[in-house]
Amino acid sequence: MNSRILTVPNQLTFLRLAFLPVFIITIHYERYGWAMIILIVAGLTDALDGWLARGLNQKTPLGAYLDPIADKLLVSSSYLVLALHNKVQWWLAILVLGRDVSLLVASAVVLITVGYISLPPSIYGKATTFFELLLIFLVLLLAIRNNHALEVVQEVCKYCVAVFVCISGLHYSIVVSRRLHAGA
Repeated sequence: MNSRILTVPNQLTFLRLAFLPVFIITIHYERYGWAMIILIVAGLTDALDGWLARGLNQKTPLGAYLDPIADKLLVSSSYLVLALHNKVQWWLAILVLGRDVSLLVASAVVLITVGYISLPPSIYGKATTFFELLLIFLVLLLAIRNNHALEVVQEVCKYCVAVFVCISGLHYSIVVSRRLHAGA
């Protein structure tokens, strides 16, 4: 059993979870360069754990749960701490946090009431995560080095995040509702 828990991909996910408090601390103390490095390393470990899980045939139920949770924790905590430091507007942070909390609560309710159902990430969810992480990256980059062109890109990205958060949240609700209705 331990060998299926302590796979290399799962260890990388645990490492990414261990980065989380350090990442938040670096943002809180305005060490944006270090925060950027941690964000990049976390992104690389995320890509590497997925690649290794598929390549080494080490996909596990634990990894299937932990990987998206690690992503959600990184994104949600980033938006919260960046909003606290006035680097991201509160309305956007609340939108991101609200969606993530709603997804986690819905997943927990579905798991408790009907058991596990497979819900692979949708293109909308992937686009949302991409724009959320891109915006975090741009905010950190602009905190390190001010650039007017990047400010424009950041502004556009902010609205892409808002749109995709709404679309992916609605899409997830529809998919879960259909799956539950079909299983009833």
